This record gives sequence, structure tokens and C-alpha cells, in this order.
Amino acid sequence: MNEKIFSLPVIEQITPYISQRKIGELPIITIVHPKVRAAVTLQGAHLVAWQPAGEKPVLWLSDKTAWAAGKAIRGGVPICWPWFGPAGEPAHGFARSLPWKLSAHDENDDSVMLTLVLESNEQTKKLWPHDFTLFARFRFADRCEIELEAHGDFEATAALHSYFSVADIAGVEVSGLGNSFIDKVNNGSEGTSPDGKQTYPDRVDRIHTQPEDCSVINDKVGKRVIEVYHHYQSDVVTWNPGPELSCSMGDMPNEGYKTMVCVETAHISTPLISAGESPSRLAATIRLRKNA
Repeated sequence: MNEKIFSLPVIEQITPYISQRKIGELPIITIVHPKVRAAVTLQGAHLVAWQPAGEKPVLWLSDKTAWAAGKAIRGGVPICWPWFGPAGEPAHGFARSLPWKLSAHDENDDSVMLTLVLESNEQTKKLWPHDFTLFARFRFADRCEIELEAHGDFEATAALHSYFSVADIAGVEVSGLGNSFIDKVNNGSEGTSPDGKQTYPDRVDRIHTQPEDCSVINDKVGKRVIEVYHHYQSDVVTWNPGPELSCSMGDMPNEGYKTMVCVETAHISTPLISAGESPSRLAATIRLRKNA
């Protein structure tokens, strides 16, 4: 899937490193730079690829994604806003399924930066009665930086719902998650993790409410470590659907769960508050550490 994105025909060459293409029904901004490749769909300001030069793809993307207007993309980094989960309709909010606009871009010898914007309109006010301006900023280099900034007067919950590519979920351990969590597989019961680590023998869906500022994904089979630095977060979510749920999801391969893990920078247990000249923010930095 990653190679397919970068072999799509160029519709507009915006700068030497930035071009617009189309995948299915969706416009996509692609970055092809000597030090990094990346791609963001205009629908949802959805990061679907990030790959430093010489490295395998870091983000997982389902090859059963429909790439249809208004339909959520499975994989990459969906922006869940202004609510997380089933707190409203559609699930995980509307930001990930609406068209955004590319409002700014820049590039140099080391990196490429993009800013996308979504503003309230008649459609969003039917779903959520607030005026807002939402910015998604990306910096692509040997690390990937993502920032969500929300302007207006309201409270919201949110997540950068990051899917990471791993060689085999059976050999994955995530650390730095903290000691307490809400177990969504077990009816929202509260649990404790003495060492702040998580493995994935079956379905896992947990909101960690006292996470460290960095989660470390140790992909032992793939011999790679992915560091996820969380900024402005109150929580970190980790999820893997396991075999049964994976088989029931129309936009996920039956064995898709084996090659992905979600570690999400989130603000769920306490709300993000935007007020006047004080926007709310949620951000993540992703970095590879070699030789797991």
C-alpha cells in the first residue's frame, strides 16, 4: 500500500518535494524528499504514510481501506475530534471524515512542513453546536511531528489514533504506559499495570490514565523500536483488535491485527478546553530507534 501511494500519478506539483495526487475518491498530499517520504489525505488531515529514508514504513495502513469520500480510513493517524469513541455520532468525531484545506507549507534540506485547516460550518453544527477553527500541523523529517490546535470556546476529547507497523504482534511489547488504565474490553473496568507495560496475546483496548510522556514500542521480531512522545496529553490509548474482531471488520484484513499496534496520544479522561485566545493542543512526536 505504501508504494502504491507514491506511484500514483501527480495531479499538481506544488513544490519540488510536495505534490497532490488522488487515491480512490480522495485527494492526497505526498512528500517525496531525500530524507523522508510521507502522505496526508485532505479528508481528515489524515497522515497515511511516514518513512524516513532507508527505513521501512512506520505507519500501518489497511489494504482494504475504501478511499471513499466521507468514509473513515483504516490506519495511519486518524484525528479523533471533538470526541473520542462512541461519545457522539459519528464515532470518534467528524474531523477525520470531512475535507480539510491545505493552508500553508514549507520545506528545506532537512524537512517538509504542512498545515491543514478545518472550520465549523452548517454540516458540523448539526453534529456539534460550536464555532471552531482546527489546525493540523505536520513536520516530516527523520522524526515525525504532529500537532492539533483547536480555537473557539468549548470542551472536547480527542486522540491522535496512531497505527504502527510491526512485524508480528506476538513479539511486541509497549512500555511507558503508566500504572492505571480503563479496560474497554472488560466493560470499562479499572485496572493496574505494575510495570506500565503491555503485550498483545488477544484483543487489547485500554485507556492509560497516568502515562509517561514517552511510550516505547519494542518490535522484537522486526528488530525495531518506535518511540512515541506525547505532548499535552492526559491519556494514552493502546489497541489491537485481536483475531476475532479483526475478522469481523470490513476494512481490515482477517490477519491485519498481526502486523499493527495502536499507541495513541489522547485527551479523554479530562477534556481539552479551548477558550478565547487560549486554544487547546494535542501533539505527538514519532521517532525510530534502531536495533531493538
